[in-house]
Amino acid sequence: MSDAASVLLDGPWEHEYVAANGARFHVALAGDGPLVLLLHDFPQFWWAWRHQLVALAEAGFRAAAIDLRGFGASDKPPQGYDTYTATADAAAVIRSLGEERAVVVGAGLGAWTAWAMPSLRPESTRAIGALGMPHPAVMQRAARHDRAQRRAMRFVASLQWPFRPERALVRDDALVRGYLTSWAAPGGTFPSEEDIARYAAALALPFVAHSAAEYYRWIGRNQLRGDGPLFQRRISRPVPMPVVHLQGAQDGCVLADVTDGSQRFVTGPYTHRIIERAGHFLGEEAPGEVNAILVDWLRSLPE
Repeated sequence: MSDAASVLLDGPWEHEYVAANGARFHVALAGDGPLVLLLHDFPQFWWAWRHQLVALAEAGFRAAAIDLRGFGASDKPPQGYDTYTATADAAAVIRSLGEERAVVVGAGLGAWTAWAMPSLRPESTRAIGALGMPHPAVMQRAARHDRAQRRAMRFVASLQWPFRPERALVRDDALVRGYLTSWAAPGGTFPSEEDIARYAAALALPFVAHSAAEYYRWIGRNQLRGDGPLFQRRISRPVPMPVVHLQGAQDGCVLADVTDGSQRFVTGPYTHRIIERAGHFLGEEAPGEVNAILVDWLRSLPE
């Protein structure tokens, strides 16, 4: 991959660009019906949702997998990698796609944003789905108090350095290979060599590695700054809408035994499923099971 157009991979979907929140976002679209916005994880791009795009479209939904700000074929401005902007981006993309509200489903980094949508952008959020990420308050508590979880997420600390992480990420595929293989369930079919090459190449596109690091730098700095407690209070408001939370039993990044407790922050219907023999990248490691759960859950939502 040498430019952003290289991530516009062919398939049973359409590629569009939409203007939203002062930036241009690439969206892969499939199907017609109620809108489901899909937010990818690090170190990935919209391609991570390829299996869900097809399954949701066949089930009667309009699936929209975006490249997050700074990733893939979306704009890569120098600023805007905080959770407040990420939720504003998602809400603006929903409006640009012609809808007032949507179901927002995220994985990992994208799920962090999905969890924040009911508090920060409730007018745009119909329901949320979180793959491989508990409620941010649960995640932050585990990162502070659970030694094994701190080890699993030590990459966040490594990304706090200026410049050095970006150079390492684009130098070769070793870091991306390490993230994908150590976070996925051992012995599975994901990631393949093709998966590793594709994600490493997409992360090596100009400015992408810096943008990716900036998301985690904001999360890290927010723990120490004065506005950190305010952010925690805002996103800890009860979630009054339906939530589905999926977790891989063998997740090497977000450990399954620290994810319990998200239900305390949800007053709406809450569905929690542990996916056996799967790790962090649920949509690609266990697409059949994830698709079935998502479709059943989406069909159960009130209109």
